[in-house]
Amino acid sequence: MLSTRNLSFAFGGSASKTLQFPDITCPTGEHWLLLGQSGSGKTTLLHLLAGLRTPQSGTVNINGTAINELTGTALDRFRGREIGVVFQQSHFVRALSIRENLALCRQLAGLPPSSKKITALLKQLNITDKQHDLPQELSVGEQQRAAIARALINEPSLILADEPTSALDDKNTDQVIDLLKAQATAANATLVIVTHDNRLKSVFEQRIEL
Repeated sequence: MLSTRNLSFAFGGSASKTLQFPDITCPTGEHWLLLGQSGSGKTTLLHLLAGLRTPQSGTVNINGTAINELTGTALDRFRGREIGVVFQQSHFVRALSIRENLALCRQLAGLPPSSKKITALLKQLNITDKQHDLPQELSVGEQQRAAIARALINEPSLILADEPTSALDDKNTDQVIDLLKAQATAANATLVIVTHDNRLKSVFEQRIEL
């Protein structure tokens, strides 16, 4: 379960540039759409939910853990195991193959290597034939699937996706959303998609608008 209370963020410590966010409650296993125009603070909120930014005030609670109270190694370990993020940009280690990038995610989270799990996930996402390729050798669509695989490899309880369809046509948008929903359902994970893409309104009943 994901919940926030009285969450705010100040840019540069300036009170004049403070964003206030609505309280959020997303039960385990539900799929949510977080909508807002450019500049509304969508990506900032996603970074707060992922523990990548520190709020000025308020709390972010994931399955009973207030992540804003964690620091250093404890935060890194929790984030690695419980939160999967699909960023707008891939941010893969370019010198490593897709398979090696997935293995690195497990290692950094302190989880045992699992070649079988990596193989199964790549197969589900139809990129098994790309597993030994470098990230830059993949098409945009293949990189998107690989990014989803990386977000899911540690079986997180929360999946966050930042504008996953912004550069995609209608057909590929449908495929990516179907993949995210199916994988989240299979893992019983909470899914939050952050976007300004109004095409997604018709496929998500649960919505938060900034």
